Order: sequence, then C-alpha cells, then structure tokens
Amino acid sequence: MEQEIDTNDLGESIVKVLKGIYDPEIPVDIYELGLIYDVMVNTDYEVKILMTLTSPNCPVAESLPREVEEKVKTIDNIKDVEVEITFDPPWSKDLMSEEAKLELGML
Repeated sequence: MEQEIDTNDLGESIVKVLKGIYDPEIPVDIYELGLIYDVMVNTDYEVKILMTLTSPNCPVAESLPREVEEKVKTIDNIKDVEVEITFDPPWSKDLMSEEAKLELGML
C-alpha cells in the first residue's frame, strides 16, 4: 500500500527550497522577492510553479527557472516539476514581502 503524502506538507517543503534560491543581483530569495506567483501540487506529486522574473531581459532568464526546477525535484516523493514563466502581471516592488523590503532598506 502506497503511503499517503500530505500535499500541504509537500507545499511547505517546496517553499523552504524556494527560499534557498536567490536572485544573483539582489540579496533576497526569490520567494520573498515575490517572483513565485503560484505552486500547485497534484495527487500524483507533480509540481507546477508559476513564476516571473524582475524583467523580461533578466540576465538569469535561462538559468533561474532551471535552478528552481532542479532544486524542487530533489524533494522526496516529487515525481515531476514544471516551471512556467509569466509576465502577467509584471513583477513590481509591491510584490516583495515586508522581510525583503526590510533587507533591501526599503522600509
């Protein structure tokens, strides 16, 4: 019998991994920066992450989504990860957490 995995716990594990990934130009993790719009986990433990970049011309446009995918795939029980980039809505400083704004001296 297959062990049931709590998708909420899995979601928390995913967020923990995302908080360990940093935009190389800004000393704040991509989660607190507001680059992650949505994280979806289905019952087959396949993950879809909807994220954005600080700009369409972001120098890490190729590498950052690949890093997100590779690091989330390392979580136990995750079978597949798909990262989708969107610019709708475009990223703005308003999407940053209070923690990120504090870190960057914006508060």
